[in-house]
Amino acid sequence: MESSPETAITDDFNPYATTEAPYSMGATGLIYEPLVEFDLASTTIQYPWLATGYAWSNGGKTITFTIRQGVKWNNGTPFTPADVAYTFNLMKKNTAINLGGLTITSVTTSGDTVTVNFPSPQYTNLENIAGVGIVPQSVWSKAGNPATFTDPKPVGTGPYELGTFTSQGFTLVKNPYYWQPSKVKVAKVYFPAYSSNTGALAALFSNQIDWTGNYIPGLKKDFVDTDPATHHYYEAANGDESLEGNLTKWPTNQLAVRQAVSLAVNRTILGAEGEAGLENPVINATGITLPAFQAWSAPVASMTISATGNTAAAEKVLENAGFTKGSSGFFQKGGKTVAFTIISPTAYTDMAEVDSIAAQELRNAGIDATFQGVSTNAWYADVADGDFQMTEHWSNGGISPYAEYNGWLNSALASGSAATGDFERLDVPALDNDLTTLAGASTVAQQSADLVPLEKYVAANLPVIPVETAAEWFEYNSDHFVGWPTESDPYESGQPSGTNNGPGSGTDLVVILHLSPVS
Repeated sequence: MESSPETAITDDFNPYATTEAPYSMGATGLIYEPLVEFDLASTTIQYPWLATGYAWSNGGKTITFTIRQGVKWNNGTPFTPADVAYTFNLMKKNTAINLGGLTITSVTTSGDTVTVNFPSPQYTNLENIAGVGIVPQSVWSKAGNPATFTDPKPVGTGPYELGTFTSQGFTLVKNPYYWQPSKVKVAKVYFPAYSSNTGALAALFSNQIDWTGNYIPGLKKDFVDTDPATHHYYEAANGDESLEGNLTKWPTNQLAVRQAVSLAVNRTILGAEGEAGLENPVINATGITLPAFQAWSAPVASMTISATGNTAAAEKVLENAGFTKGSSGFFQKGGKTVAFTIISPTAYTDMAEVDSIAAQELRNAGIDATFQGVSTNAWYADVADGDFQMTEHWSNGGISPYAEYNGWLNSALASGSAATGDFERLDVPALDNDLTTLAGASTVAQQSADLVPLEKYVAANLPVIPVETAAEWFEYNSDHFVGWPTESDPYESGQPSGTNNGPGSGTDLVVILHLSPVS
């Protein structure tokens, strides 16, 4: 199994440590489980997990989970409602691990139920609430700072536990106490460490990998056509890729500059050449992901933008804002040149190609943009602490557009130096209030209406600049295992990520329990 190339891996299985390799490689989601699993390919489907059910009350300000009985941690001790309450209280007290930006007022237990209370309705925030990875109180109460706890011997309820770990990769083996033992038909999962997409693809093409989630240039020719009987892919879109300028730094804090960037980039070329045609240009000005969130898009369906870019229009925007071209051919204002660096991981070869092309397109429009590839670890750290001018980043996937816009605009996610969202450092209280209103909408019709001010803000102010859809990268070799999700059986999206559905949970948990060895 291979999900994310890593320049270095560390023995850190903290399910809230978003910058550590096991998190991005998809391993934590096989160890730590959520209360509910969600199907990102069919967003109306939910799977009861550590909770057998839930009920809203108090106008969406309260949710009560019925906790599954008979579950054990992988050290053989009982999993209890007290562990669930402890986890939510841990998030309440520690912003750094509150990956969904939850505002919790109180948590109570009664028998086999846990009730979580919020100051405002949370209907559309179910994914962030029920997707939290639950941790054992007996371990974490002694761990010290939960944000820096390295968790080298993870104790979870999931189907797997840590077997062996080396700097070249690690192995997860069956949890002997798992509560669904008959479903665990894959005995062992090995996570090899590759420093780039190139190395990972070489391993995939030589049949050393069963399950991966990488960008593959020439996907059909170089992978599928070499063995059509066993080489397959399924890559649904459940988010956007955006250029995100740091709003605390010049010149990306200038609206005219962001408008010019949006106008200058050719989204069709970025998708066709940077992503080999596997991701499509985003042409709705609001950034709403289509067709994934088509049901919510009616109020903004007519708000479209060009897919091919317009250099002259980009220059005109800058000129109208008082920028002038200097002798270098680049725009300037107040003696400062409009210059910035776009960063992304060199290991993510598609992102590196997209950003390199984008930088050249911006230079053609009089913006002195350069691309700099960095290590995966450095990129995660720079994005988290705001040490960048512009980067490319994917949006949150989810079961509704709430996750997408919350990840882009919620200022609570960028507090301190460990941002888990709002990487551009936007701080607009009115938008935080609009997100709160959206979270309280219980119907698609009301959610669509409540989305409008958020969508219009993105379209007009470009805190993020959506450029192309974000594929749920998923390729697999069925030579050894069967039961994979497909377009005709979308029980899950298939991207091998342990974090897609919310903190600590993900697609890989549902998928791996559907797999069985080829007889």
